[in-house]
Amino acid sequence: MDLGAEPARNAVPADFEAVALPFMRALHGTALRLTRRPEDARDLVQETYLRACRTFDGFTPGTNARAWLFTILYSVFVNGYRRRQRQPAQVPWHEIEERFARAAAMDAENTQLAGPPAAAVESALARLPEDFRLAVLMVDVNDLSYEEAAAALGCPLGTVRSRLFRARKLLYLHLREHARGLGYPTGG
Repeated sequence: MDLGAEPARNAVPADFEAVALPFMRALHGTALRLTRRPEDARDLVQETYLRACRTFDGFTPGTNARAWLFTILYSVFVNGYRRRQRQPAQVPWHEIEERFARAAAMDAENTQLAGPPAAAVESALARLPEDFRLAVLMVDVNDLSYEEAAAALGCPLGTVRSRLFRARKLLYLHLREHARGLGYPTGG
């Protein structure tokens, strides 16, 4: 057997680098929000790229590489990291609705606030239940379509829409609490 004739198994295809590497920053940002620890985020991105490289022969050139990579990232997160994470407290739907209705009614009577600082948004995102946070990260932060997010999360399109609807309401409430803490008029 001529060992010199076999291709190198550890070689990374140049096409893979051209397709996948431009999304590393976006993947790392999402991984950091998912894991909440820089070292875990790096590991998650590394595992994502490792799996993507291994399965690159199944990637169809010209399709959405970003959605493909986010699907892998989410899959790796679910399969490994999520098991080690504490399950977030579940927020009853009726409680979200009641709190949102009260807050919206109070805000309608007051002036609009300036946009929240980035730290407040990050804090509000971190307070969301995991399923809601993932939907917001995929659609609102990373600009995936609802369909792409549903594929990446492995759930029906309606579930993504529902999670986004509820997550956005919770974000509003968390940001409102932040504004109240700063002394802005929020009506309550």
